[in-house]
Amino acid sequence: MKKSTLALVVMSIVASASVSAAEVYNKNGNKLDVYGKVKAQRYISDNDSVDGDNTYVRFGFKGETQINSELTGYGRWEAEFSGKDAESTDAQTQKTRLAFAGLKWAKFGSLDYGRNLGALYDVAAWTDMFPEFGGDSLARTDNFMTKRSTGLATYRNTDFFGMIDGLDLTLQYQGKNENRSAIRQNGDGFGTSLSYDFGGSDFAISGAYAKSDRTDDQNAMDLGRGDNAEAWVTGVKYDANNLYMAAMYGVSQNMTPVSSSRGFANKAENFEAVIQYQFDFGLRPSLGYVLSKGKDMEDGIGNEDLVNYIDVGMTYYFNKNMSAMVDYKINQIDSDNKLGINDDDVVAVGVTYQF
Repeated sequence: MKKSTLALVVMSIVASASVSAAEVYNKNGNKLDVYGKVKAQRYISDNDSVDGDNTYVRFGFKGETQINSELTGYGRWEAEFSGKDAESTDAQTQKTRLAFAGLKWAKFGSLDYGRNLGALYDVAAWTDMFPEFGGDSLARTDNFMTKRSTGLATYRNTDFFGMIDGLDLTLQYQGKNENRSAIRQNGDGFGTSLSYDFGGSDFAISGAYAKSDRTDDQNAMDLGRGDNAEAWVTGVKYDANNLYMAAMYGVSQNMTPVSSSRGFANKAENFEAVIQYQFDFGLRPSLGYVLSKGKDMEDGIGNEDLVNYIDVGMTYYFNKNMSAMVDYKINQIDSDNKLGINDDDVVAVGVTYQF
């Protein structure tokens, strides 16, 4: 493979949430792609709860069917299986990451329902690019519409009905989810995002907003009060000439978790930044920073960092299917923080096979 071709392949891998895919069927307007990866990795830290094996397998498929010249049906499923559990474990760790289906009408956009990515993550995804860590200031799994979650009805439109190149719109509704731990519950809510790349330029801007009802169980927790969880976030990115740079800033109210048992920050200011360069021979160094600062918390806590670290890492792509990485999280959390948050550094090392 030519070096310039390898660089293009790697950039496409980094830019795609599903990495590459293998087409297994394509006939009479019906198409099915499968994709997946095996990531063999280990975390190294002075904290015993963090140190250890973190190997996993991820597998999924994307399918679509051409109903007529204007209408297409589609669906996607993705799951993750832990590789660190003993075979004698009664219940192997498995989780469904994505599961949704919908319809797409030519220039009018797409509408789907299921377990999907929240509207706020349309912005947060731009900085969630570290080799292993990152993307954990505002975005948390099953935390309202900040990342992957359930009960999401999502409308997406690209190029604004074909009238403005590069202007993409998302509208989203989330139904309440209460049959789970309080920290992962949500009431009814809505979200929206808007991004614009100025007609295909190397520079893009985005913004998103979401507001949801909070549940009674959430308001009964030690920290975080209010009928609603609310957040806004804005981001910028530059992606050209093998250079990738992105930053985001957002503020959340009664939405960002402090811990699984104590509750939420009344207010949290969230900031992330990343810069990466893709060398033609396959090396991709990465430098990033993540900060989430909780404000005005009860029980005399006041203002405390929830997440605060510098990230230094690199990935080496042998080809489009095989890579190796090392990622060093340099923790900036104070050792005497009032929330008892882990202040130890963490190093992740691993190799990945993907298709």
